[in-house]
Amino acid sequence: MLPFLRDDLAQLSAYTPHAGQAEKAVVFDQLDTNESPFDLPDFLKAALAEQYQQAVEANRYPDGGHLRLKEAIAGYAAESAQLSEVASDCVSVGNGSDELIRSLLIATCLGGSGAILTAAPTFSMYGILAKTLGIPVMTIDRSDATFALDLEAASAAVADSHPPIRVVFMVHPNSPTANALTEAELTWLRSLPETVLVVVDEAYFEFCQQTTVADALQRSNWVVLRTFSKAFRLAAHRVGYAVAQPALIAALEKVRLPYNLPSFSQAAALSALANRTALLEAIPSLLQAREQLSQALAADSRWQVWPSQANFIYVRLSPAGLDRLGLEDQTAGLVQIFQKLRSRGTLIRQTGGGLRITIGTAEQNQRTQQNLAAVLDELSLAATGSR
Repeated sequence: MLPFLRDDLAQLSAYTPHAGQAEKAVVFDQLDTNESPFDLPDFLKAALAEQYQQAVEANRYPDGGHLRLKEAIAGYAAESAQLSEVASDCVSVGNGSDELIRSLLIATCLGGSGAILTAAPTFSMYGILAKTLGIPVMTIDRSDATFALDLEAASAAVADSHPPIRVVFMVHPNSPTANALTEAELTWLRSLPETVLVVVDEAYFEFCQQTTVADALQRSNWVVLRTFSKAFRLAAHRVGYAVAQPALIAALEKVRLPYNLPSFSQAAALSALANRTALLEAIPSLLQAREQLSQALAADSRWQVWPSQANFIYVRLSPAGLDRLGLEDQTAGLVQIFQKLRSRGTLIRQTGGGLRITIGTAEQNQRTQQNLAAVLDELSLAATGSR
């Protein structure tokens, strides 16, 4: 440990990116980060290339106020929430949602001002970013059967936490478990005092069409986060945005870095919004593919498969699967499955006590289904031979 670093840094863990990105000689089905399996259409790539040639001055800083992009996002936010209008001063733009999460933490909890509340399993970056800033993280459990929040524990945490809970982070629908917030959970979030900021992360909104943007515009202590990295196919451009009342947006603007979003990323997001009909028309086929893969895995008694309202599915080994593999708990089996799938060229995410599988192309989904079955057969045979 370098002597000038914080004492607690050795206990922190970095976010783990794509497992296969450094292995250029290996071609993987990358189904581990919930990206779209489809690149931008050729016509849009060509238009962006022309725009880069003619309109982007590489020697100039980007638009630091994101004025055109905010107006376009505000229009889309209003459309998606079926509202007559969303003002552009209700929008903040970040270098991915991660930057917005970090800005929210800086604006609320830094310097011992408060703690955050999350519900495990969920998106790991809330806890990772909080800990890098020295902010305490309180975690409650979810139901093992439905992944619903333990609302009694959540209420107790908000009432009794020292330092006080300043921010509650919820993904809607949740990652990795793919379940949307229930009415009971939404009612609880709406009941929280104005001293607690409610962050609803709608990274997968386009796949479930459930939004709380109206809450964010009506309540001073709500903010909705969204991203262009999933349904809009712009993961390489790292564009996220927040929707909230102007006072909260103004606070985020105070703590974000200047010129935080490159000109080409802004151009890509504007083009994606202008062509959203063409980009989003892939969603119905992705949802159909999701149901087909879910049903195929559920037909194998060795898997326990949960309903999904996102572009991924979440599975664990069933009691029958554990028995066939000669195991008493999930962890050992999931590690073996993850590693063997990877050796076959299928990358998925092992997280939260289960496996999260992004929906890919038809060919990728077919290979995933075949590889999962082959890996379980191989492990079952090995377990039988060792008994």
